[in-house]
Amino acid sequence: MSGSARPFSRSLHPRGWTLWRQPRALVRFFLTIELAVAALTVFFAFRDEVTTKHWWQFAVLCGFALLQAEASRKIEKARRLITNAPHVNMTSVWVFAGVLLLPYCLAGLLVIIVYGHLWLRIQRKMGTRPIHRVIFSASMIMLCAYAAGGIYTAGRMLQQSHGWVSSTTTPVIIAVATLVFLVINNILVATAASLHGRPSHVLVSWPDLALEIATLCLGSLTALALDNVPYLIVLILPPLLVLHRAVLVKQLEELAITDQKTGLLNATAWHEAAKNELSRAERQQSCFGVLMVDLDYFKRVNDTYGHLAGDEVLKAIARMLKDELRDYDSAGRFGGEEFAVLIPDSSPTDVVSTAERLRKRVTELEVLAPTENGEAMITNLSASIGVAIYPSSGTSLEQLMLTADSAVYTAKSNGRNQVVTLST
Repeated sequence: MSGSARPFSRSLHPRGWTLWRQPRALVRFFLTIELAVAALTVFFAFRDEVTTKHWWQFAVLCGFALLQAEASRKIEKARRLITNAPHVNMTSVWVFAGVLLLPYCLAGLLVIIVYGHLWLRIQRKMGTRPIHRVIFSASMIMLCAYAAGGIYTAGRMLQQSHGWVSSTTTPVIIAVATLVFLVINNILVATAASLHGRPSHVLVSWPDLALEIATLCLGSLTALALDNVPYLIVLILPPLLVLHRAVLVKQLEELAITDQKTGLLNATAWHEAAKNELSRAERQQSCFGVLMVDLDYFKRVNDTYGHLAGDEVLKAIARMLKDELRDYDSAGRFGGEEFAVLIPDSSPTDVVSTAERLRKRVTELEVLAPTENGEAMITNLSASIGVAIYPSSGTSLEQLMLTADSAVYTAKSNGRNQVVTLST
């Protein structure tokens, strides 16, 4: 992982990718951040006053960080093996505590030790993270730590000079430092993702953001405990390990219902959602729609550009469906180039209008995909969409699926790239 809590693993590379295989703009960005952090670290090392208290606080934070990493090592490996999603680890608990307690040079050294241990004990053995990305990750977190530490120091100075009440203003100062840490971390991750040509990895999901905030809050509590009642830091470790395991359970639940290639629901999960909607529609005597979306001439894409390019097309279709559908609509992949869409609580006119909009969006897609001869832009895609509407097209899920499937074949036999609605 490579971010405060959220790493630059959101733009994962194939195994073995090295620094010089990255886009030049991304390489320059990496080196700029790393040189800036190195210069700041040297500067702080000469100007910071490090006391005995700082050293023992540093030692305690290092010890607990390594203890937590070793205790959760199997969980961390499992999380990395089961998903390529944005990965939030728990290192920022100790890093942010160091931001609030330690001089800049020791806070930076803490980051180096924590991320170095993470790479040596987990990432290096799994072979998924080249050393240059580990260095960039640590540099990025050090930069976030320096910025947040500067805000915290400035806030404490204002607190003393203006005589502000410590019990009231200190939580506000910590909250501002937390916000700075989060914002800079996300800006750096977004910049790196954009330079790598992965704009879809820029946005942060709310669950990831919530987990980041939770780890930083635990870091604040760790700092307060270590600075006032040091033995209470022991109480931080159990909830942190439980949180780590809870995140793994959540990832396993998502893995069980998700198509790994597209990120949409798998066939089983989609059927379950459709059954629930059917039960609701029966009770409330409402309408809903089922769409079967089948890409036209998809075999030509695979034969012309290769299967990796075909995978990129499927992912592009999945992203389009997520963008175009409502939050409570459900899109799933049924295998191959066939997708299913559930449109709850909608009139027949709205369902057909949605299907027509999706068909049009498919024709507008431009997919940049890898081929044997370099990257190629794939265009002129189209889809045949079959529509079934409850209850006119069927009163059971099996009837609706069969009707929508028949409508797809009708669309293909009529020339493809069209929407067809059938009734029983």
